[in-house]
Amino acid sequence: MAHPGRRHPVGAESSSQGVHFRVWAPACRRVDVILEGRPEPFPLEREPGGYFSALVRPARAGTRYRFRLDEGEAFPDPASRYQPEGPHGPSEVVDPTTFRWTDESWRGVKLPGQVLYELHVGTFTPEGTFDGVRAQLPELRRLGITLVELMPVADFAGRFGWGYDGVDFYAPTRLYGTPDDLRRLVDTAHALGLGVILDVVYNHFGPAGNYLGRFSRDYASRRHKTEWGEPINFDGENCAPVREFFVENAAYWIDEFHLDGLRLDATQCVFDSSSEHVLTAMARRAREAAGKRSIVLMAESETQRTELVRPVGSGGCGLDAVWNDDFHHSAVAALTGRNPAYYTETRGTPQELISAVRWGYLYQGQWYAWQNKRRGTPALDLPARTFVTFLENHDQVANSARGQRLHQLTSPGRHRALTALFLLAPGTPLLFMGQEFNASSPFVYFADHEGDLGRAVREGRMDFLTQFPGIQDAAGRALVADPGDSATVARCKLDFRERETHAPAYRLHQDLLRLRREDPNFSAQDRDRLHGAVLGEEAFLLRWLHPEGDDRLLLVNLGRDLPLRPAAEPLLAPPRECPWTTLWSSEDPRYGGDGTPPLDESTWVVQGHAAVVLRPARAEAAHG
Repeated sequence: MAHPGRRHPVGAESSSQGVHFRVWAPACRRVDVILEGRPEPFPLEREPGGYFSALVRPARAGTRYRFRLDEGEAFPDPASRYQPEGPHGPSEVVDPTTFRWTDESWRGVKLPGQVLYELHVGTFTPEGTFDGVRAQLPELRRLGITLVELMPVADFAGRFGWGYDGVDFYAPTRLYGTPDDLRRLVDTAHALGLGVILDVVYNHFGPAGNYLGRFSRDYASRRHKTEWGEPINFDGENCAPVREFFVENAAYWIDEFHLDGLRLDATQCVFDSSSEHVLTAMARRAREAAGKRSIVLMAESETQRTELVRPVGSGGCGLDAVWNDDFHHSAVAALTGRNPAYYTETRGTPQELISAVRWGYLYQGQWYAWQNKRRGTPALDLPARTFVTFLENHDQVANSARGQRLHQLTSPGRHRALTALFLLAPGTPLLFMGQEFNASSPFVYFADHEGDLGRAVREGRMDFLTQFPGIQDAAGRALVADPGDSATVARCKLDFRERETHAPAYRLHQDLLRLRREDPNFSAQDRDRLHGAVLGEEAFLLRWLHPEGDDRLLLVNLGRDLPLRPAAEPLLAPPRECPWTTLWSSEDPRYGGDGTPPLDESTWVVQGHAAVVLRPARAEAAHG
């Protein structure tokens, strides 16, 4: 709960009387505010529970300041709203009320019908800024995107990074622009009918620029561990103010930036044994902050815990969606013929793909040999839209030697065919930036750290990647880019000229998203009307049953040409003796294909490396 008269419990908040500062610093006896350009300190009054606060009249929006602890060193505000010189510099007072929003009529977003687009602000455009992203929003809307997902923007040390090592959880990084630049991005998106959600990291602290321990040793957990850094103390001694800090942070992004939701990173490492899980509290508080607006809350869960998306009254956390790695792993195995490391538990078979489309997670409690334990929890009752599906995302593209895109690792025909499955299936699809035009730019891991930390990051990244057999020898290791080299970042920037030079791929994605949006069979995301069957070693079908017989049939063949003789599969039968006709084909020359032969059911051959959508001929006439 916020302190009386404040928007949020901690940080600097301006008013007509000055700036009210409040900070949790139980390790200190005294806390002073040091304003840049003024020699005298401004002491804060101690409150119960280790808080310090005071109204400082000379301060105003734009004032830079630090907190001096016990008359010693001075540090940035743990709840700083802006770090114009980075995590090691002074904090700056920000007044969010001066921004003039134009989205009063925006009612937010709900999960059904969303098409997500994940992007990294620093490499999405040549500028690498919030304004750069804003300029591209009209084209994303034209493509068919409905919800933009920003990779983390909380400020972090260095000149570049993915954002998952944030240390200033309330401060949009100065690398991408000002807080108002982020607000302007969101406001523009809403004017275009686009939602914007933010990836947030509540599982660990970044390794550089984190001064929270100077204010209290209880920010970090001493009971748990993560592979990335110190975990956050959500259930240990003195955890209540820590929980408040992060629960309120979830609300802050929704409140002050009008964001349409959050993607919670690596929730398997958000450790909490409290009676109310902190993720449940975050979800509740974020929705409170949204008021009448609808927001979407989703989670990454490597352990595939479905209680994340179950109602609070049933013991769940009340989120809306979870990322589905199983679909991705099976799709990659199908497209590349390879399943090393964490792909070993999928084979990319037609039945796997049918099951992932129909049921979400492939592992819902079975034994998972790669980790030598059971994986996942029951999900058979969850709606298909609950599962965010993808062929690419930031992790999966980068978890390779070269950071190549999936279209570069398989045949063009196979890639088009599985793109059709991905974009027409009833899950909630997510595209990774540039995927829509077969971007030639890679996406690899990068982080700007110096000295011993930089060496440790490079070694740690290499150690992680050696789970893939090809990177275990010297030649494979030589392919891995140096995360700390600015040239590595430059290679990851998109080239939007490829929307034209790779126009067939762009048209493919546009047309599939239009088909998904305009055809009721696909837009309904109703898995109960969806049935599948295996046709061959690499071929399968999906059939959407329509109550009035206007069915859709998707044939996917990732292998060689398949004659359907015999055709002893009832899902192939046309509805009510009405012959099938082609509605859409991945082999359309507009997409770079070689054309689709006329459909002759007496000598039916399913093209290899292709996908085709069929509809009843009578329905075609009715829609013509």
